[in-house]
Amino acid sequence: MEHIGVDYITGVFMVVFSETIKLFALMTPPAVLSAFLSATRDYDRARKQATARKTSLAVFIIGLLLFLLGDRIFSAFGFTLDAFRIGAGLLLFLSAVSLMNDTPQKPSFTAEEEISVVPLAIPLCMGPASIGTVMVLGASAADGEALLIGAFSLFFASLGIYLILHYSDAMKKLFGKTGMAVLSKLTGLLLAAIAAQVVFTGLRSFLQ
Repeated sequence: MEHIGVDYITGVFMVVFSETIKLFALMTPPAVLSAFLSATRDYDRARKQATARKTSLAVFIIGLLLFLLGDRIFSAFGFTLDAFRIGAGLLLFLSAVSLMNDTPQKPSFTAEEEISVVPLAIPLCMGPASIGTVMVLGASAADGEALLIGAFSLFFASLGIYLILHYSDAMKKLFGKTGMAVLSKLTGLLLAAIAAQVVFTGLRSFLQ
């Protein structure tokens, strides 16, 4: 029994870790970090930290609501899950191409604006591609355990966003402009792989 319990906990941990990495990549951390550094260059430390907290909290709340209500939204609008998978996968692929070409969305803002929800949480972290993917993940959850795993994964991914924004100045010094460009391209590659898997799953189910 003890062995089974350890194996089960290890399995759940690995699933949560895998989903967290995927969700974190969907939030395009290099683009978010770049926009945060640009927008907060005139902020004092306290305001930067407050903005980081608000952004990560907004990302978690928005993501959790979409994750839990995805199947109801599909039913309300008459979407099929497979059609939404294909659409979300295509949008995700376009986001990956944008990162690979170093042309992520860079909204403009002034120092007086509140940027934590818009544009940092939406549309940078939770853009059309990531929103669609989160909704698909929620609608695909087979039981309560899968929903809990998804919720915890969203929490840890949002925590990751908080950490990179909280330590944004240190990360800027650590990686520099070249390092940020490399991270952006690696994120783009990961998003492209996730997009291909999402589209393939949707097409396979649709054709069957």
